[in-house]
Amino acid sequence: MKKKKKKSSRSIVGAVIAVILTILLLNPAWLPLPAATKENLAELEKTHFLIERSGRITLAHVLTLILAICVLWLVYQLVKLILGAIGKRNAHAGTVTAMITGAARYLAVIFGVIWGLSILGVDSTAVLAGVGIIGLVLGFGAQSLIEDVITGLFIIFEGKYSIGDIIVLDDFRGIVRDIGVRTTTIEDAGYNLKVVNNSDIRNFQNRSCKTSLAACEVSVSYDTDLPELEKLISESMPDMYLAHKDLYLAPPRCLGVTQLADSGVNLKFVVDVKEENIFVAQRALTRDIRVLFAEKGVEIPFPQVVVHKGD
Repeated sequence: MKKKKKKSSRSIVGAVIAVILTILLLNPAWLPLPAATKENLAELEKTHFLIERSGRITLAHVLTLILAICVLWLVYQLVKLILGAIGKRNAHAGTVTAMITGAARYLAVIFGVIWGLSILGVDSTAVLAGVGIIGLVLGFGAQSLIEDVITGLFIIFEGKYSIGDIIVLDDFRGIVRDIGVRTTTIEDAGYNLKVVNNSDIRNFQNRSCKTSLAACEVSVSYDTDLPELEKLISESMPDMYLAHKDLYLAPPRCLGVTQLADSGVNLKFVVDVKEENIFVAQRALTRDIRVLFAEKGVEIPFPQVVVHKGD
């Protein structure tokens, strides 16, 4: 939360500075500059905001470049703000807008470089042609990058998982924190981040699609009257649910005997929970069963060592 607040405060401060610079540079008369520089700056603002070329680099060129950067940054922040508001509607919308925001960042940088070179007098047509040739050359050596981008688009539009979903990828279980143009970021319970290329995400489990089951097994003595115990358990389950309504989605239930073990009879208990609460609920359910058995005098067997003393 603190990191998010710092980022938002930085964005606000940056936006204020960009607005102030934009207003000042759009009004050269307010600046303490020579008259010739003010006229040159005004002329450049008229021409280069239509992306036209000019002559040699002067102070007016530099100021116009700063103005262009401020305007481009403000447009990007506005787009980011709008997409952020749209993304709050639901998880899938948040995932789509996150990817669009990432793509917009790359486009803003590319457009800013071309625009900036044009302001400084570089032929923008030549720049675009050069970018096209470089892109063609890099395309042959960046097939994995293209594969990541295409896979990321399929992930978004097929809706296999979204930001906030809990997935299991190989042996890593965590919450999807970000789906970018090229990578997906997953955070586990220990706040460790795993960044995976989208093209490497092939076999995974989405644990957030349906209700999950928290389970535990408890052993009782062979001397226990099972029918009487099952009746006791069914009567106690509603109280357990009321005590943990923040965790349990329904009253816990006993599935019955799972094993006739060496020292006791194993019973399995389950409860419906949200995936993010599965481990907390599992611990709570185990404790509830232990407390119930202790109150009702139900024996839970445990290994004992018997020592025979010889004569």
